[in-house]
Amino acid sequence: MPAEQVTVQDLSESELLARIFPRLNSSPGVLLGPGDDAALVAAPDGRTLISIDTQTQDQDFRLQWNNGYRTSGYDVGWKAAAQNLSDINAMGGTATSLVVSLTMPPSTPVDWVEAFADGLTAAIVELGAPDCSVAGGDLGRGRELAVTVAVVGTLAGMAPVLRSGARPGDVAAVAGTLGRAAAGWALLESDVPLEKLDEELRGFVGNQCRPLPPLAAGPLAARAGATAMLDISDGLLRDGARLATASGAVLDFDPIALKKYAAVLEPAAALLGADAMAWVLGGGEDHGLLATFPAGIQLPQGFTAIGSVQAVVEPPGSGVRIAGHAADTVGWDHFAD
Repeated sequence: MPAEQVTVQDLSESELLARIFPRLNSSPGVLLGPGDDAALVAAPDGRTLISIDTQTQDQDFRLQWNNGYRTSGYDVGWKAAAQNLSDINAMGGTATSLVVSLTMPPSTPVDWVEAFADGLTAAIVELGAPDCSVAGGDLGRGRELAVTVAVVGTLAGMAPVLRSGARPGDVAAVAGTLGRAAAGWALLESDVPLEKLDEELRGFVGNQCRPLPPLAAGPLAARAGATAMLDISDGLLRDGARLATASGAVLDFDPIALKKYAAVLEPAAALLGADAMAWVLGGGEDHGLLATFPAGIQLPQGFTAIGSVQAVVEPPGSGVRIAGHAADTVGWDHFAD
């Protein structure tokens, strides 16, 4: 680290906050933002959606990856915002505010923290959440970087779309991408140097470090009559099993429909000797949506049919199948080895 590099231990908390606050956007949903003991946010229809997520260094991201990529504060800020905005999207709502807690070692460069704030704001604006901004948060000292974000959202008068509403005969559909973030993770963990990756492969790295949840899709699905929905954060099969279990049904995925998602990943799979379909089925963190819709309706823009909802038959299994055959619920598990 250059000798002139300013770190957070060189500034007071007030001085550090003075560098962060100007980098945050404002929105009409935040009536009183950073600066007081608590924020004041609007609840336009009298109800509030709320969710929370945490990213921890070396568990959810690395500062230095095997292939040479260095995770920036901008990356971490973007991803922290994106995954929380996606949770509100999955309920059919829109986000109105974020509260952010950042824990960091005293040796953390101040420009890393400034980039983190820039990433938060950029994700909110560029992903399409114009009514959302950072309402406040907390700074803390710790041995490693950890980011916790709580998000608040509104349903704008609509009913929430739950995981538990899928019924036999419904169409299963997805919005967003499948497997791209998993391919990016594999590339980051590989021994293939970053500079050897072409633009397409670097795009997969981008999907991992700066995911692109389809924020317009959630409210569109709700208005179209989606019967169930969730954010695909831990993999299509694992999250599909959660939706199926909540609904007391079975999701049967069409392998032909899924092949087009795997085809996009073949260059990365060939380079690494991996299975592209495994990324589609088990890879998380693209933060797309899995939703079910009544048969016969026109799917809203951005959604592609990938299967159907079936009644439970014995043995019930995991709740997910591929072409009628039981499938293991591979995917991300925070507490697995």
